[in-house]
Amino acid sequence: MSFTAGDTVEVISCADDPRATGRIGTVIDEIPPGPLTQGRWTVHLSSLLIGPLLCHTGELRRVQR
Repeated sequence: MSFTAGDTVEVISCADDPRATGRIGTVIDEIPPGPLTQGRWTVHLSSLLIGPLLCHTGELRRVQR
């Protein structure tokens, strides 16, 4: 599955920060992830204590809004 910038996603799990599991966020990548992020998408959550995350495709689920 591929995402685009602005897609709303639910974090199913995240090795980068397990506290993000179950939270809703927004994909901020303009292009598919590459070697720099080791194939992970950058996701921004509206949380004061959790910064932007790097999550693999299998760790995210698109949410319809």
